Amino acid sequence: MLDFNMSEMMVVAIVALLVIGPKDLPKAMRFVGCWVGRARGVARQFRSGFDSMVREAELAEMEKKWAEENARIMREHPSEPDQPPVTSDPVALPAPDESGDQPPVTVERPAIHDDPAPPADPVTADPKAQS
Repeated sequence: MLDFNMSEMMVVAIVALLVIGPKDLPKAMRFVGCWVGRARGVARQFRSGFDSMVREAELAEMEKKWAEENARIMREHPSEPDQPPVTSDPVALPAPDESGDQPPVTVERPAIHDDPAPPADPVTADPKAQS
C-alpha cells in the first residue's frame, strides 16, 4: 500500500509539530484518526458488498450449470409413465378399477408384544445347578 519508512515519518512529525504546534497536535491527531477510521469503514463496506456480489454471481452460475446438467440427465433418462412403479416386493399389484384408480392395499399389522418375557431364573436356567 503506502510505503513509509521511519525517516519519512519523522519528517512528517516534525513538520506537523512546527505547523500545528504542541498545544493543538493531540486534537489534530484525534481528528486525523477519526477520518482514517471512517475511510477504513467505507473501504470495508465496499469490499463486503463487492464480495457478496461475487458470491451471488457464482451462485447463479452454479445454479445454471445444475439446471443444464439436470436437463441433460432428464433427456438421457426420460421417465416413462406407462410402466408400473418399481417395487422391491415381488408380489404383483392389484388390477385397477374401471375408473383407473388403484384399489387400496391392506397391509397386515405386525404383532407387538406388550409384555416382555419374564427373566429366566438363574437357578433353574443353569443345568449344573440342577444336577
